Amino acid sequence: MAIRLLVSDVDGTLVDPQKQLTDGVIAAVGRLRAAGVGFTIISARPRSGLMPIAEALSLDEPIGAFNGGIVFRRSGEVMAHHRVAADVARGIWDMIGDAPVDRWVFADDRWYASTDQGVHVEHERRASAQEPVVTQDFDALLSRADKITFVSDDQPLLRALTERVVPEYGARATVVQSQTYYLDITAPEANKGAGITQLAEAFGITLTETAAIGDQANDLAMLEKAGLAIVMGNAPDAVKAKADQVSLGNDQDGVAYAIDHFILEKGQ
Repeated sequence: MAIRLLVSDVDGTLVDPQKQLTDGVIAAVGRLRAAGVGFTIISARPRSGLMPIAEALSLDEPIGAFNGGIVFRRSGEVMAHHRVAADVARGIWDMIGDAPVDRWVFADDRWYASTDQGVHVEHERRASAQEPVVTQDFDALLSRADKITFVSDDQPLLRALTERVVPEYGARATVVQSQTYYLDITAPEANKGAGITQLAEAFGITLTETAAIGDQANDLAMLEKAGLAIVMGNAPDAVKAKADQVSLGNDQDGVAYAIDHFILEKGQ
């Protein structure tokens, strides 16, 4: 069946390693739309981090922030909003305890962080398009969290924390590593499988007619639902194994390559 909608992840996929949209990707999205194929984005980023991309692409269609926890339009209209349940947020927070990880909470369209130092903070400044509010008192925020992120470059530690949290809370929250150094907690509805379903419905397009492109484990839920699953060349091998097609890396305009070779060329 012909593809009528492409849903793209952002970091590691749509943007380059400097988290910028390239002219090549912008032009390819234009070619896609000119061919009558819809386009939108879904990301672990907050709304503030997706608005510059929506502006650059003149994207007025529904967009998924927090992996679909918030579905919104560039105009400001919110079509769906799912927060982490307060008791789940506090339970996971207590389970992490005094583990040596940085802590971020996204609530009320703001980013709260245990520190404003470090390479990942700098990356998040660009991704979120805002400055962190530094705090050590997160208690009140846990009752209205859109996303909680635990940050560490100790990959075995973060994997171990993930394996500890999932059995206890995996049925009541989406618990995923969006990068090897991020452990993200969002509402159960805030996963890219549910998100791509909501986005396709908003476009009036079936999942069979929908393509998805991503690069990390948190993209697998949408890749499994899409009629065409495209994985970036910079993705881990375990994610590539789930792909119908593997594109170039995000340092080589992999989304543009996928649009031209896997969607537009196949549709001719």
